[in-house]
Amino acid sequence: MRLIILGTSCSNPTVERNLTATALQFEGNWFLFDCPEGTQRQMMKANVSYMRVHSIFISHFHADHVLGLPGLIATMAMHDRDLPLHIFGPKGIKEEIDKIMNLALMKRNFEIRVKEVNKGLALKGEKFSVEAFPLKHGIKCLGFAFKEDDKLGTFQRQKALDLGIPEGPLWSKLQNGKDVTVKGKKFKPGQVMDYTDGRKGKKISIVMDTLPSDTYFDPILESDVLIHEAAFLEKHITRAKETKHCTAKQAAWVADQTGAKKLVIVHISPRYKRNKDVENEARMEFGNVVVPNDLEEIEI
Repeated sequence: MRLIILGTSCSNPTVERNLTATALQFEGNWFLFDCPEGTQRQMMKANVSYMRVHSIFISHFHADHVLGLPGLIATMAMHDRDLPLHIFGPKGIKEEIDKIMNLALMKRNFEIRVKEVNKGLALKGEKFSVEAFPLKHGIKCLGFAFKEDDKLGTFQRQKALDLGIPEGPLWSKLQNGKDVTVKGKKFKPGQVMDYTDGRKGKKISIVMDTLPSDTYFDPILESDVLIHEAAFLEKHITRAKETKHCTAKQAAWVADQTGAKKLVIVHISPRYKRNKDVENEARMEFGNVVVPNDLEEIEI
């Protein structure tokens, strides 16, 4: 698993910062969270393969979160992409993708699967899941939590056979922590599972434009990395409330309240030139804070 912050600015890009987008690599595929203008160039700089992008998750339809989609899709088509592309977003995302395709006169030479989401499971993969949850912004806005499946341990095939448990559905039940019965005899998972190499899956949560609120605490609880917007510092909290954004202090409060291991602050107003100012404010509330530069890889 790799996590790369492609951009960190909000509203408009600057010389130092592109607009906020995040790329997560898992099992060879890339997952992109938001796609503002300039994203595909940032991907190229960071060696993020646009041909290996499995899914794109759009938080909302403000320009600084979506305007990179037409160009990215056009580049994929130009290079004869043959894998389906999955796009997730709030209600209306299907209509917006159709507009993009029509505006740019693009031909669909690969399948684009668009799904509108609001709350709950957005995507279930073989070894991961992505949950969507609503945020408090001026328009419909979503956050996303990417969760790697827990590794429960190693199934010991020979032990199962020695105990007389036939190969098939019963083995799957044992691997998933369920008791089984064979010829009137009950078997527990611990009899055939080696839990010494089991581990809890990693969790990466992405919270974009929002007022701070405990309404989205539950889906981001105990994140290994919490990527959270902080458009403003506390000295501009009135402006933050007007535009329905967070301050660095508030983002740190969210991290503390939800038991995050690491807070990564992004979506920073161009008025703030020094990352250190944002970091210092957040550290007053939460210890493990990163205010990254563009293209920085975050340790998970």
